[in-house]
Amino acid sequence: MASRILATLIEASPLAIVAFDPEGVVTMWNPAAERIFGWSEKEAVGMGLPFVPAEKQEEFRALRQRAMRGEVFTEPELYRRRADGSPIVVSVSTSPLRRPDGTIHGIMSILMDVTERKAAEESRARLSMAVEQAGESIIVTDTSGAIRYVNPAFERITGYDRTEVVGRNPRFLKSGRHDAAFYRNMWETIGRGEVWRGTFFNRRKDGTLYEEDAVISPVRDPSGQVVNYVGVKRDVTDVRRMEERLRQSQKMEAVGRLAGGVAHDFNNLLTAISGYSDLLLHRLPAYSTLRRDVEEIRRAGDRAAGLTRQLLAFSRRQVLQPRILDLNAVVTTMERMLRRLIGEDIELSTDLSPSLGHVKADPGQLEQVIVNLVVNARDAMPDGGRITIGTIDVDLSPSYSNAHPGVRPGPHVLLSVTDTGLGMSDETQAHLFEPFFTTKERGKGTGLGLATVYGIVQQSGGHIRVNSAAGSGATFLIYLPRVETRGDDVPGADRPFLPHPSPGTETVLLVEDEEVVRRLAREILINNGYQVLDAGNGREALLISEAHRGEIHLLLTDVVMPRLGGRELVERIRPLRPDMRILYMSGYTDDAILRHGVLEEEVPFLQKPFTSEALARKVREVLDSP
Repeated sequence: MASRILATLIEASPLAIVAFDPEGVVTMWNPAAERIFGWSEKEAVGMGLPFVPAEKQEEFRALRQRAMRGEVFTEPELYRRRADGSPIVVSVSTSPLRRPDGTIHGIMSILMDVTERKAAEESRARLSMAVEQAGESIIVTDTSGAIRYVNPAFERITGYDRTEVVGRNPRFLKSGRHDAAFYRNMWETIGRGEVWRGTFFNRRKDGTLYEEDAVISPVRDPSGQVVNYVGVKRDVTDVRRMEERLRQSQKMEAVGRLAGGVAHDFNNLLTAISGYSDLLLHRLPAYSTLRRDVEEIRRAGDRAAGLTRQLLAFSRRQVLQPRILDLNAVVTTMERMLRRLIGEDIELSTDLSPSLGHVKADPGQLEQVIVNLVVNARDAMPDGGRITIGTIDVDLSPSYSNAHPGVRPGPHVLLSVTDTGLGMSDETQAHLFEPFFTTKERGKGTGLGLATVYGIVQQSGGHIRVNSAAGSGATFLIYLPRVETRGDDVPGADRPFLPHPSPGTETVLLVEDEEVVRRLAREILINNGYQVLDAGNGREALLISEAHRGEIHLLLTDVVMPRLGGRELVERIRPLRPDMRILYMSGYTDDAILRHGVLEEEVPFLQKPFTSEALARKVREVLDSP
């Protein structure tokens, strides 16, 4: 009776029950074994245990030895194979088979297919590992908003340990940048069981703000009931910052192209306005009532030229004349002028490093940077305060360079201008260096001061940063590459006194396609004693040179002209007149001149608009040079 019951249990068991002798030859194989492994009882009985693959035979032998020693044991995961060759994972309970006298004559195993369970466990383990190692912040809350789980990325981004946040509502991350309607919309969306997508401005544990793109989704149980919310959030603070820098540079480039495009014609007009104003002033007697009107025209021309220089400076298209400079000398030379500029209610102090390295920059442009920053600081302190100008050597690390695209690591000189004024909000700082952006009331600022500073610093190979907060003053930090000086370098911002140019008697070949500028330059040169041959383009100049039998001491030529430009004219005329000096002039900006190959040679150059005195001085300088 008992044997029949046992046989029935073995036949009906959902688990595979297999018996085999000490050598592994099958002696019993129930229907569940056939169903799980694929071999029929007829195929399995009398053969070596079929589901043990060749590479697992040594493992199987060790298990048989344990059973033959009388051990009863369970192996939760053994890798075996089915009749079709596919892998299977089984949980095995093994025990010895004994005769009535207690001797062991075989082994019995009860096996359960755990392949799906194992796959599910591995899938969950992979999912858990992915969540734990994800770069995105992952946060799980219950339906009331209480945090149940955060991953390590959340801890890294926010600065909070998970033990500090589990059980709390995520509202502790609020920055105050979003209104109640923003959060109401989010909760209404996920409350309907829908996915919410948006961007948070949140606050880290240390108080700093960060921006993150977020997707918040409902989590449902098998019945479809929402039981949790999961938020996957990506810190985009650096990405947004780089995007803003890109937009800023694109704005600068666009306005720069516009400025560069109009500079040529505008500078020609300004040359004529300023030049003819000078000529009139020289001709009018001191008592003339017309002098005041002409002087107003002259001043308007100067203001227009200054505005053009600012446009070209912030767009990095101004022709620079860099020199090796000692920033301490620049600041010291300017100090008296700056004190007059800021007034008596503002204190000016300096903190200059005594062992400062040198930089290579245009001294006039660098002075403009300092003046603009000091004026900006002055305007931020309507009730008085203190401005401090500092210098120090710094070494920028590769990590700093990586965090500030376009900045090269290595030795730099830092120029800082600090004020105790009103400070600036994050919003103001985001637009600070944009052209025409100003916080001053209408008529009090052009919005070009800091844009000009930005352009000059960029064109000089440096970069600028600002540290500020509303009500806490501001510090502008300018980093310029440090350079090695040679024995013949003369650091400093001092420029030699230039006496009024003496008149000349030499012959000058003047080549200028803009007639009004050509007439003006001709008149200036004649008034200074020179013999002038003038041409409207390069080909005409070649014909004049061939026809002129005497010596031509100087070729004064525009760079960009139709038919034959200045560079090509020089190449054609130089073999014919090897002793002739060359002086280029142009109203174009430096990139256009570089494309014509002029600044690649270290030849004399005169930037338009120029004054009568500047032209006369430059001509005399070139003629008298060795």
